[in-house]
Amino acid sequence: MTSDSQIPDEITDPGYLRSYGRRRGKKQRPGRERLLAELLPQIAVAQGRPVLEQFFPSKRAYWLEIGFGGGEHLVAQAQAHPDVGLIGCEPFIDGVAKALSQIDEHDLHNVRLHADDARLIFPQIADGTLERAFVLFPDPWPKARHHKRRLIQGPLLDDISRMLKDGGEFRFASDHMDYVRWVLIHVSRHADFEWLAQGPEDWRSPPADWIRTRYEQKALARGEKCVYLCFRRRPR
Repeated sequence: MTSDSQIPDEITDPGYLRSYGRRRGKKQRPGRERLLAELLPQIAVAQGRPVLEQFFPSKRAYWLEIGFGGGEHLVAQAQAHPDVGLIGCEPFIDGVAKALSQIDEHDLHNVRLHADDARLIFPQIADGTLERAFVLFPDPWPKARHHKRRLIQGPLLDDISRMLKDGGEFRFASDHMDYVRWVLIHVSRHADFEWLAQGPEDWRSPPADWIRTRYEQKALARGEKCVYLCFRRRPR
């Protein structure tokens, strides 16, 4: 178990904006290469312009998924909530290509993608405009010397807090128990969030509108336990 004393103070160095891991995997099939060349530019979030004003001027609510993997959760939520504008961020091009295939197949018009580190577009999202933010099954970077690479750090929580509206939700899920403890400690330090769990079933079971990711399905098939944390943004 990771103790509070082993977790570093808020990370504020320039490394906060550094992504780790691969950007590209194997060569894409021709159909996905076409989507990367043609569809992605049409729905890509360009740096420098307000995201919601740029794409979603008339949606009921706005959600952000940071690191959407293969896009299963992002696309399913977009299908289930056509009145919501969803922004998905993923630096791994293979995942972006998979998401584009699903967006094209289902002819979705309420999804926009940022094929890079999500933190690069945070300044373009106005204060208090997001209803939900998701970080689902991120890389746990299990070795102690790599903990500084973990996505959930003080500065990221500051950014999510700023972008969420009062009462907005931040959802996190993982099958890596050390990372779960890390997140609970970091969020408990942050005055803007409250954990909504009332008992064990609230974090052992996913929310009612949950959409399983491919990574989650593989973890469950291996017999791993998954934890689902939901935090609320306190009133300003």
